[in-house]
Amino acid sequence: MSKKYTIIATAAMGLEAIVAKEVKTLGYDATVENGKVIFKGDELAIARCNLWLRSADRVKIVVGEFKVFTFDELFEKTKALNWGEYLPVDAELPVQGKSVKSKLFSVPDCQAIVKKAIVEKLKSHYKVTSWLSESGPLFKIEVSILKDIATITIDTSGIGLHKRGYRVDQGEAPIKETLAAALIQLTNWNPEKPFCDPFCGSGTIPIEAALIGQNIAPGFNREFISETWSWMGQAVWDQARMEAEDLANYDQPLQIIGSDIDHRMIDIAKGNAMEAGFSDLINFKQMQVTDFTSKEEFGVLVGNPPYGERLGERQEVERMYEAMGKTFAKLDTWSIYILTSYEKFEEVYGKKATKKRKLFNGFIRTDLYQFWGPKPPKKY
Repeated sequence: MSKKYTIIATAAMGLEAIVAKEVKTLGYDATVENGKVIFKGDELAIARCNLWLRSADRVKIVVGEFKVFTFDELFEKTKALNWGEYLPVDAELPVQGKSVKSKLFSVPDCQAIVKKAIVEKLKSHYKVTSWLSESGPLFKIEVSILKDIATITIDTSGIGLHKRGYRVDQGEAPIKETLAAALIQLTNWNPEKPFCDPFCGSGTIPIEAALIGQNIAPGFNREFISETWSWMGQAVWDQARMEAEDLANYDQPLQIIGSDIDHRMIDIAKGNAMEAGFSDLINFKQMQVTDFTSKEEFGVLVGNPPYGERLGERQEVERMYEAMGKTFAKLDTWSIYILTSYEKFEEVYGKKATKKRKLFNGFIRTDLYQFWGPKPPKKY
């Protein structure tokens, strides 16, 4: 019988509910806390979540959680955990740490103590007296102390989940793939509707839309750190990947357009789309946002335009937002979603949003302005 683990899917602030919905879609009951979604699952759940979670940052296993007020407590309680169930004798085990509002505030000391405790437990478990070689598979361990409660986890993802593997080049300030996927999931888009990103940059939002539209697991073409762990087993990963392959709908037709004023970015976007396998599916074109028109109805437009964060850019961005408002007003059946940090966006754009949602683009606090179009007529 498979072992049940407590699993954490970490998420950027504001995306927790989206990640929780993704976890529940995979069949696991989840609870939401700040920056993370917690659920129970076996080895297959770990593999599935790494392959499928579009908006999460990482998937971690909780090895232990306990109150801690002294370094001696941290050492003894860490050593008491069943490290032999997770780590082989030759495991490479770097320890990262963070501490917030806790008596044990020295992160380097906490890291060193946790590492020493794990090493001592492994030496006892494997009955070795010499120093451990750390020449085997990598296990990235984290000790996180919040309000004197220590949570010790192992990262199963390795490189962050936003690294899908298709981005061969990018511009100056690319949107993270995980945020791009979340923006699309916050819209009313489905593969039957036309989709447009008029500020496509390196093509991340259109490519994520294509992945969603054809139900392709975002992690299908990359590797994960836990694939090297003997207790995960190759059979588990083979099963998870076979499931993903069976669920993909490569024949689903899509109407996805990405445009940008910079022809260099269009070339980059085309290269990234080719790497992702969507060169024939996504139509990239160089043009100004004010030139966008469409005869299609009930489409969805998602844009991450320049924010005008620098003083010299503010007036230029305001003019662009005003022109956008006039251009998009002609798309009277479309739903428009714009992400920006500019607080007076609605005023300059010329229309009040149906709904606003606070999100973070990296460290920048932004709002997703949602302008909902009418519902299409029912098909009989």
